Amino acid sequence: MKKPEMTEAILAAKAQKKLSWEQIADKAGVSPVFATSACLGQNSMPKEPADRLCAALGVPGEVSEALQAFPHKTWDKTVPTDPVIYRLYEIVGVYGETMKQLIGEKFGDGIMSAIDFSMTIEKQPDPKGDRVVVTMNGKFLPYKVF
Repeated sequence: MKKPEMTEAILAAKAQKKLSWEQIADKAGVSPVFATSACLGQNSMPKEPADRLCAALGVPGEVSEALQAFPHKTWDKTVPTDPVIYRLYEIVGVYGETMKQLIGEKFGDGIMSAIDFSMTIEKQPDPKGDRVVVTMNGKFLPYKVF
């Protein structure tokens, strides 16, 4: 089974069982961000959480095997039209250079790892309208001189 078919099976089971990503992640024993990303084909999942996730969703073992397979990560270079994803592009477009400059001042010349990385997405109630709180936590990787 390929990653796209795996994702289709997971999304169908998720809808049929009326489970949230938080509930699925809890049953698998991983974070909601990681579980969602793996189910959408962007990360591989270790065997034990993959098996737990599949048991919770009632999907066959081939889905677990596909979850465990290494992904082929790609994305289109064009600006997306989905409003949520577009706004993230907009944030990087407006604040990306600012983030780069501030990271450089605080850490030196390097990057934030997307491998040694975690992210949380929280809802913060606010009387003027609920807030989305995205926290990204990545290891700093300095560029090497060779």
